[in-house]
Amino acid sequence: MKLYRKGSSTSRPPESTFVGTVGIGGYFRRAAPSRLAGASVTFHPGARTPWKVNPLGQTIVVTDGTGWVQAEGEDIAEVHAGDFIWFAPGQRHWEGATPHEEMTCVAVQEEDGRSVEFWETVSDDEYGRGPA
Repeated sequence: MKLYRKGSSTSRPPESTFVGTVGIGGYFRRAAPSRLAGASVTFHPGARTPWKVNPLGQTIVVTDGTGWVQAEGEDIAEVHAGDFIWFAPGQRHWEGATPHEEMTCVAVQEEDGRSVEFWETVSDDEYGRGPA
């Protein structure tokens, strides 16, 4: 067993991978044969990922606050603490906070050596449309 205490590893991600203020804590990657990796991510109001693709998909578990998520070709959806979101392998998507409230989530994915593909920034116009 390995216990990771809250706050034992917190970092600020590269600006190229997020818009706004984001904190990442509790990052983990399991040794083979496991392919599990993840982190706790706190998005401050207005913060979000760019459009991105997780090769083997991604599960988001909202643990606090309110956020927005969107898969390409779908409307923005509002999510709340306790919600789970699944993005299928190869599906372009983004996630983040609402303009006025932060969101904390646990982002979990499997890894097979391929990197997450980060695409263009979710523009202020796209983001500003909010949920339908």
